[in-house]
Amino acid sequence: MTRAVTFDATAEDAGVRLDVAVSRRVDRSRTVCASLIRAHRVRVNGTAEKASYALAEGDRVVVDVPAPSEPDAKPEAIPIHIVYRDADLCVVDKPAGMATHPAPGSPRGTLVNALLAALGPLPAINGTLRPGIVHRLDKDTSGLLVVAVSEQGMRGLSRDMAERKIEREYDAVVWGRFAQERGVIDAPLGRDPGDRTKFAVRDGGRRAVTQYRAAETFTLRPAEHRRIAVPPDVLTLAQLKLETGRTHQIRVHCAAIGHPIVGDRAYGGGRPALGMPRQALHAARLRFVHPITGKAMSFTAPWPDDFAVLVDRLRAGTPA
Repeated sequence: MTRAVTFDATAEDAGVRLDVAVSRRVDRSRTVCASLIRAHRVRVNGTAEKASYALAEGDRVVVDVPAPSEPDAKPEAIPIHIVYRDADLCVVDKPAGMATHPAPGSPRGTLVNALLAALGPLPAINGTLRPGIVHRLDKDTSGLLVVAVSEQGMRGLSRDMAERKIEREYDAVVWGRFAQERGVIDAPLGRDPGDRTKFAVRDGGRRAVTQYRAAETFTLRPAEHRRIAVPPDVLTLAQLKLETGRTHQIRVHCAAIGHPIVGDRAYGGGRPALGMPRQALHAARLRFVHPITGKAMSFTAPWPDDFAVLVDRLRAGTPA
């Protein structure tokens, strides 16, 4: 069985290779999309083009997407905190340490496995390893996700996510003091050429925009037996809002402006973790309009213990 995915190239897509643009829309690797193009399963304005074809704004692209060949995710009886649930969607407070869906390195024990056990079958528009998933959180990021329960809910939430109508706000503890209390980081992201598992600010990357606000600042008092070896000794509790939703966006953006997140082993630049076992990043607030009922929905997730303990220590002026 196949499904047709149709999209019109935006100004952001102008000049982008066809295989790259298709990969972004159908969530398949660029290699797989190139093979679809070679098989004439992708048409631009009704014509089969090459993978290297440069899109123009307004091009109509139709992709004949084959059914995924991946195995189904399996239900696993794992406790999860479901904040809200109805016939079309649910909101979950994901713990740190749990991957959102099965993937290499995390084949089991994921949020999807837990949801399948708690809710039963979920719509698999995004592939059978990611049923119900509209957006993701990194494994070591805690907090709120909205998950589709019905096919109608999946279509509506996916549309609203693509149109940036779902508001996601995070709390993070970062190194240093922002130059301004409020600001916007507008910097394109792409794969890090030196490490394909990471992302970096890159010319030609996908546009990524993060709003930030400094909610509170902390100054560390050195412990009697040692000092924090890496300056600065000022940290900030930041509130960050995604305008776009690129992989690792907040973590890369904060690091790129010199304020990496405490405990981030990938992008922290070797700074001390201050006792945090993971990056101090929590998806704290989620707002959207219910795609079926039209009701305004708003959710807040309290800080998990590790995040709250870190902030309490910083308020006391002690790093650990």
